[in-house]
Amino acid sequence: MRALYDSKSKLDDRGIKKLLTEESKVESWLKIESALAKAQGEVGFIPKEAANNIQDSCKIENIDFEEMYKIKERIGHGFVPFLKVLVKACNDVGGKYVHYGVTTQNIQQTGQLYILKEVMEVMKDFISDILNNLSILAENNAFTVMPGRTHGKHAIPITYGYKVSVWISELISSLNRIEESEKRIYQVMMGGAVGSFNATGKLGRKVQDLVAKDLGMYSMEVPSRNMCLHKIEFINNLAMLCNTFHKMAEETYYTGLEEIGEVSEAFTPGTVGSSTMPQKINPKLSKGIIANSQKLYSIASLGYYSSIRMFEGDSSSYMLFDGLLEEAVELAAEVIIRAEELTRTIDIKKDKMKINAEINKGLDNSEYIMMEVAKKIGKDKAHELMYEKAMQTEIDGKDYLTVLKEDKTISSMFKEEEIEELTNPVNYIGEGPEIAKEMAKKAKDKSLELKSKMK
Repeated sequence: MRALYDSKSKLDDRGIKKLLTEESKVESWLKIESALAKAQGEVGFIPKEAANNIQDSCKIENIDFEEMYKIKERIGHGFVPFLKVLVKACNDVGGKYVHYGVTTQNIQQTGQLYILKEVMEVMKDFISDILNNLSILAENNAFTVMPGRTHGKHAIPITYGYKVSVWISELISSLNRIEESEKRIYQVMMGGAVGSFNATGKLGRKVQDLVAKDLGMYSMEVPSRNMCLHKIEFINNLAMLCNTFHKMAEETYYTGLEEIGEVSEAFTPGTVGSSTMPQKINPKLSKGIIANSQKLYSIASLGYYSSIRMFEGDSSSYMLFDGLLEEAVELAAEVIIRAEELTRTIDIKKDKMKINAEINKGLDNSEYIMMEVAKKIGKDKAHELMYEKAMQTEIDGKDYLTVLKEDKTISSMFKEEEIEELTNPVNYIGEGPEIAKEMAKKAKDKSLELKSKMK
């Protein structure tokens, strides 16, 4: 495994890592060879009797792994040993037609994409749970006031539920992108050595379509071994998905600082944060999300360089993509597993958010006050006036609320209690709560929709 691990790596992966094992790879080859034989038998390309025997023989218990490794050691090919062991498992009739009219990469790439499809189904299960977790967070914190920040500084008030709604929106967009791209990514490739069905002719196209249907995949329009963009798209989809989780983790990591203290990861008593500092409670989920996401982003670029290899096929490209796809899945799995626990267990410090929103005594509401003043003297003059008051507070170190109350222009427009209301962050959160509630429902609905599609 190539992902970056820490003490949280024992979290339940729901079977993703098992799908990346050598046994799973061989099982995928068996599924493809079985589907191929079945299709070839149906169109009359091979005898029905042979097709039936090959299908019956394509079982993992019929594969002698030890024998397969011995043959590999002798001949130095990664796939032929599998075929020899499979042929041996068939009878005389079936053995003659194993792997008929196709080439190694047809089976290997189709099997690889089949596994990625299975992996994504598990990831969707995680995404469903994450959307449900975020739905609860957004709903419960629709009115939880906190400072909105731009460029690392206070801007105007928001609610934590609104912040969560941003993550929900991005996550649903990523999910839609993943689902829309499935027809381009999970493609069956049965075109033979160079992709033009030389050994199978027109029947080869029918066979490819039947194999795709049998596997719940899609038929590759031009089954060329030289085409790799669909693999890059898969990696890009994972990177964009994890980018949202990365954003969540960064927020948790930094707003969890003692100086800010607005959120924290859940803490399990007995967990040790440092070998020397007894007090340390570290954001272990967040740091794992951040590190693995950052590594994931770098993988797609390697794919772009390799996808332009010349001619109709090149093993250097296959080798690289085998590693890139496996690593991308491993990294994304580590991110998604942690994101589910983080969104389910994160501790929201509502009181500290309120304190932080009020820390500058209404300065964050300057835009609100300006908009109210503009109704009386116009936007430009209102901006000048409020800028002057804000700078007076910043430069002179004066209390903002006091500065406003002492200003003759402002005090002539508003009563003292009205000024206090204008500076209360609770009164300037816009449509944030409504957006949070809308996105909470959308996340809940999408979560349920995903669960309904699960096998």
